[in-house]
Formats: sequence, C-alpha cells, structure tokens
Amino acid sequence: MAAAFQGFEEFDGLGLAQLVRKREVAPAELVEAALQRIEAGNARLNAVIHRMYDSARKRAAGALSGPFAGVPTLLKDALAAYAGEPLSAGSRVYAGWKPDRHSYLVERLLEAGLIVVGKTNVPELTIAPVTEPDRFGPTRNPWNLGRTPGGSSGGSAAAVAARWVPLASGGDGGGSIRIPASCCGVFGLKPSRGRNPCGPLEGAPWEGFSAEHAITRSVRDSAAILDATSGPAVGEFCTAPRPERPFLEEVGRSPGRLRIGVTIEPVLSASVHPDCRAAVEDAMSLLEKLGHQVEDARLDFDGAAYRRANTTMMCGIVAADVRDAERRTGRKASRKDLEPATWLLRTFGELLTAGAHDAAVREQLRLAKSVSAFVERFDAWLSPTLAAPPPALGSLRPPGIDDVVNRWIDQLEQTKLAPPVEALDPAAEPLWSFMPYTSLANASGLPSMSVPLHWNREGLPIGVMFTGRYGDEAALFRLAAQLEAARPWASRRPP
Repeated sequence: MAAAFQGFEEFDGLGLAQLVRKREVAPAELVEAALQRIEAGNARLNAVIHRMYDSARKRAAGALSGPFAGVPTLLKDALAAYAGEPLSAGSRVYAGWKPDRHSYLVERLLEAGLIVVGKTNVPELTIAPVTEPDRFGPTRNPWNLGRTPGGSSGGSAAAVAARWVPLASGGDGGGSIRIPASCCGVFGLKPSRGRNPCGPLEGAPWEGFSAEHAITRSVRDSAAILDATSGPAVGEFCTAPRPERPFLEEVGRSPGRLRIGVTIEPVLSASVHPDCRAAVEDAMSLLEKLGHQVEDARLDFDGAAYRRANTTMMCGIVAADVRDAERRTGRKASRKDLEPATWLLRTFGELLTAGAHDAAVREQLRLAKSVSAFVERFDAWLSPTLAAPPPALGSLRPPGIDDVVNRWIDQLEQTKLAPPVEALDPAAEPLWSFMPYTSLANASGLPSMSVPLHWNREGLPIGVMFTGRYGDEAALFRLAAQLEAARPWASRRPP
C-alpha cells in the first residue's frame, strides 16, 4: 500500500493533477490520502455511504491520462451509474441493484483521469433539499455538525468542504448542486440544459429539469470538469450550444463591465433571512468595487401557479421513479421500501391523470420563458442561493409527521381519489421557504451557480447565486473567477 500524500488538502484537483504529471506524487499516494480522510471523518459526517477502495487502488496503479489524471473523486449516489457498483438513490427500493454499465457522465469523468473512491449520501430519490435518508441516516455539515449540508448532493458537498476530495459529482433538479454548495461553503454550478449528457440509462431526468455536473472548491476545477464532460452524446434529447472556447480558458479572462440585476425578495415564498440578505448586499458592494453595474431587478412571476405545477410534476416524477426501480430490481415496491413522504408522493402520482402531469410540465415551461426573457436583460442575475442559513438537522421534518402522512396514505389507498395537489401545500411550505430561488433555473434550463462569498456570525457559509443566459456558462466562469480572486474562499476551512 502506498503512503498518503501529506499536502493533499492544500491543492485543488488541477493542482494535484499537475503534481502527478511532474511525478512529484503518485496517484496511489493521492488515493490513500483521500481514503485516510474519509475513514477519519465519515463517522461524524456520514457523507460517504459506499466505499470503492479496492477498485480505486487498482485504477491508481494503472496508466491514466486526462486533465485530472490520478485525482480521487466521489460520485453522488444517484444518476451517476458506475458499472458493477450499487446505485441506491438513497432508498431501500433500490437495495441490491447494480447497473451493468457506466453513465455517459461517469465514462467522461473516467476518461478525464479521475479515480472514483466511493459514493456519497443523498435524500431518498433525491427529492429533498436536505440529506437525511432513512436508509443511510443524515449527512452532517462540516461547519456545524448539528446543521444540514443541504441536498440533494449533500454528501458530495460535505466531502468537498471537509477536503476529503477536491471535487465530487452532483446533480441539480431543483437546486441540488447549488443548495449544498451554499450550505457547505464551496462552489457549485448547474450547467445549461443539455450541456452534459444524461444517458444511456436515463432519458431526461425530471422532465429535463435536472442537470449533472460537480461540486468543487475552485472555479477552475468546475470549468475543467465541464470541458471534460460536456458535448453531444448519442440519443440525448437536447444539446446546449457549443462554447466559443474551452471553459477553463474563461477562468482568468476579464468579464468586462457587467450589468447585473439583483433580486432579493423571493418569488416562491414570503421572506428571506437577514443573513441571506446581508450576503447579497455584501456581494453587490464587491461587484460595484470591481466596476460592475448593479441594479434592482423585480421579476414579474406567478409564483403560486409555478408551485402548484411543480408539486404536480414532482408527484408524477416520484411515481415514475418508483416504477423505474421496480423494473430495474424486478421487485414490486411496498410501503416498507420507501419513506412515508415518498410513498405519499408516489401515491398522488399514481392517482393523478397523465393529462394533469403534462399540463403541469407545460405550465412550468411557459412560466419559465418569462424567467429566460428576464435574465436576457442582464449579463447575470444575482439573488440569494437560499432564503435561510443551513437549518438544524431534522428541522424540515417535524416530529410526528410520518404518522400523519401514513394516515393520509391509508385514506388515499382506500378511496383511490387524489385531492387537489394544493392539499400538499402545508407539507411543502417549509421546503419552499428554504429554497425559493433555485428551481427557476431548472425550469428555464439556464446556467446558475452558487458562489461562497459570505459567512454569518455563527460561522456558517451563506452562498449567493448568479444565473446567466442560456448556454453562456462562459460568462459565469469569468465572473466567478474574478470574485474568487477578489474574495478568496479556499483558505476558509470548517472546524
């Protein structure tokens, strides 16, 4: 067994890869450094739920090439299929299932030279903005073990923030890269719809609202990963426009004087925490010092209609996801396979008509066009990433809620009649109050990033979000790199 590289956490992914190219460190030493960190901290954070140590050591001993050759990483345990390794999506419904081939994204990560050392924790079927699955238990935030790291890519964000690996994969269907990036003080970009492929095991996850990419500590790692993974693939339903140059070349280029619209008041809930407001105001001041034009921007948007449509769509998605699990595992799902809230959404989804689901998707896409038109007025749109700091573990799932949900399920299964989805509003309200900004970029397909520029008095990271025009991740990378240089965050480490 190789010795662990002692300077591991001082470097981002590209920095480690450069050391490998110079033969100053061997991939096996980097892998051992990552494994030591995971073993030392996972009992506290619970970020890694499946270890791939033997295959990682074997891969480290072989020939590797690519921009990240020899660099260890972790995969989010959803969508990112790795042949022969379990994929659970945080649920018992997938117990024992192993995909028989890699996803396109994983193939491209491996071609870039990355070494996968394990899988990270996610909420069940990735439907929650916090990572607290019954199957694996909650992941904790490295900045405060009593707080959530967010979700659904919470395990990946916690591991990157804790410096177990410099980068980890993530997926974002309603904010699931940007939410945990904000909670954990790391960088998270959701690319444009169609920028990264999602096949061949998946068609268009979450009706095309979901996009996979990565959570990183540095902006340049995010850009270089997107260079490695983006581009057309056979059978993809959508492909984003080809960039003018590699995204990595945008890092360090002047963004010019940008016109940046700012919206602090959320359109999908009622209020925003003073810490999140302060984070945006601080970012505005920094942007003005950097020479950018910053102006108030009010989005005219029917938030109530969007929320109703999103809830309807999610019920259908969960029902379809459970059917996928049944097809893959060859087992019929039962209530013991799923958490009560998930089974409730599945039951609603099975009782809804196909027409109701399609109407909900159309309504969101119609409303999202106004978001795209709004963003076109600016070079970037700034808002809080979240409406509150990272909440306490379990706070979005109040005591006794499972008993209430189970009684509701019993009634639905007896009557076979679904009440209007508005009946779910009281249960959904705490979630929307936490994440009233991120979902709009998913519906519109716009690129959007959470940037770790602010920490509150309790030492908790508070991200700010920049959303760009469709297909223009380049502008976001230029701006993010400028902000990173002006307000470096890499030296900030959780206790």
